[in-house]
Amino acid sequence: MESFAKATAAFASGADTPRAFLERRLAAIDAREAGVLAFVARADVATTRALADAATARWKEGRPLSPLDGMPVGVKDVIETIDLPTEMGSPLYRGWRGDKDAASVKALREAGAIVLGKTVTTEFAASHPGPTRNPHDPARTPGGSSSGSAAGVAAGFFPMGLGTQVVGSIVRPASFCGVVGFKPTIGGLNRGGSHDYMSQSAQGVLAASLDDAWLSAYAIVSRVGGDPGFPGLSGPASPPAAQAPGTLIALETPGWQSASAGARAAFEAAAARLRAAGVTLLTRRDDAAIEEVERLFARCLPVTRDINAWESRWPLNTYMERDASKLSAAMRERYEETAHMTMDDYRALLVERAAIRAAYARLAALAPACVTLSATGPAPLGLESTGDPAFVVAGSMLGVPALNLPLLADEGLPLGLQMLGFEHGDADLFARAAWVVSAFA
Repeated sequence: MESFAKATAAFASGADTPRAFLERRLAAIDAREAGVLAFVARADVATTRALADAATARWKEGRPLSPLDGMPVGVKDVIETIDLPTEMGSPLYRGWRGDKDAASVKALREAGAIVLGKTVTTEFAASHPGPTRNPHDPARTPGGSSSGSAAGVAAGFFPMGLGTQVVGSIVRPASFCGVVGFKPTIGGLNRGGSHDYMSQSAQGVLAASLDDAWLSAYAIVSRVGGDPGFPGLSGPASPPAAQAPGTLIALETPGWQSASAGARAAFEAAAARLRAAGVTLLTRRDDAAIEEVERLFARCLPVTRDINAWESRWPLNTYMERDASKLSAAMRERYEETAHMTMDDYRALLVERAAIRAAYARLAALAPACVTLSATGPAPLGLESTGDPAFVVAGSMLGVPALNLPLLADEGLPLGLQMLGFEHGDADLFARAAWVVSAFA
């Protein structure tokens, strides 16, 4: 992986150029895409080269459009692009094109980013996997639903790919592929033109570095804002400077029970390293408020699944009428679940979700952030499943910012250290994460 943010210093001096950076990405794609299968559709190469040449000229003249000018990017295939199909991982949308760029894509283009193509998503960004393979081991899943974006960053195809998350679709594949994954506070980035309709859905990024992640997210929010009615991501234009956390809360979550021995050992070693660096780690045994949250977390996955099922009633009812045979068995089963639900059931789920969010918010009085694992172990063998979401669903249900830091390993494969912040504390979470990364350097 090569960070675009780190390369820009050489762009300014002329020692490197956006065109040369692009050519390195194209060479990586030529060498590895046949075995990774990160892309659904590719942009015209001649066009991407012309855009990179224009960015090169602007950097040479000292007037780049933004710190992202010339950055090659991938776009998850539930997010509309005016020049490429948006197929959403479903035969129902084979070849379908919208008539606009999604808000995030338009913002990135205005910032000078270059779309290299659409990246594989699971069916409708849910659970049924696509063909993408893990670049670290092609026999293993890359995770999902942002499968192609995570694998593409890991394989060196682009330094940033757009993703979405409603359960664990950014953080989990970032863990399996060994890249940075950033799921902002709910509503942080504008989802206009993105076909993910869930109330817990958030658009975010998978990236080669923390700096690439922050600069990409900032480029989006500064041009198109957050979701309508939300204040959007806030913070400085430059990546937040590292800030020692002092205290962190170490969360087990329900994932600890199913974590591999190697994953547990990796997290315990990371905790020891943080303590040695002067960080106080609080656990459920240290404070009743933490214990309450750990207990409530047992409900995160079932409540999220039921909320998602109800919120999927539309458009699944439409898809069932169009051609149910083109839906996966998992998607048809989700639709059947809604037949047994009522609006009162859904209202009760929202009340329960709000109570869990309130309990978690009280932890902000104890520490600026929490740490846990991003996955129960390395990417599982096989492509039939995108992996266990036990460690990642809480960050989605809570609506808080979540980061995967590619700092750990299990069985010689990537395993992420996950950091969870508090609502609208995205910039603060990045600052604490930058310090943690430096502590592991």
